[in-house]
Amino acid sequence: MLVLRSSPASPFGRKVKIAASLLGLSERIQIVDAETLNPEDSLRQQNPLGKIPALILENGEVLYDSRVIVEYLDFLAGGNRIYPAGEARFTALRDLALADGIADAALLQVYEGRFRAQEKHEPKWVDHQAGKVERGLAFAEAHLSTPAIALHIGHIALACALGYLDLRFAGRWRETHPKLVAWLADFEARVPAYGKTRVTA
Repeated sequence: MLVLRSSPASPFGRKVKIAASLLGLSERIQIVDAETLNPEDSLRQQNPLGKIPALILENGEVLYDSRVIVEYLDFLAGGNRIYPAGEARFTALRDLALADGIADAALLQVYEGRFRAQEKHEPKWVDHQAGKVERGLAFAEAHLSTPAIALHIGHIALACALGYLDLRFAGRWRETHPKLVAWLADFEARVPAYGKTRVTA
């Protein structure tokens, strides 16, 4: 049995869970919540960076981060299932990088509010991260909002980034990105694991 260390709200852990479902591997993975801020959590021995997600293999080896984990799961499922072969792979990887960048910038904004006292917040830093999110969403609205025939890792990552914005930023992105709203609705209808992995707090 593979063991996934993650947390319910992590967009990167959610990406792994959805990928596992699409690949038919969910039954082979046990999910164990991790507390990244707890020095007593074994996560820091499993991943020296103390970050999630981390996948513990049956031989005790550990893979991280989410990009590596999902590619490993794709390999287990026979390969080229959600990582396309040939030139299309690089489009998928580009879309993955964009979506992960949106999620990263959103996370940094959340961390600024969560871990710094109000009087120590740095508006320029928050605005810098917010700008990344907005530019990423604008690109996705213009170029990635047409539902694809075959889903790849970039689509999964984008859905998870949008879900994180719904969770932590009250879905405000929806007001100005109608094509992405429709795209996400299509994704959720096609991928039941998206709804099953949604958290609301």
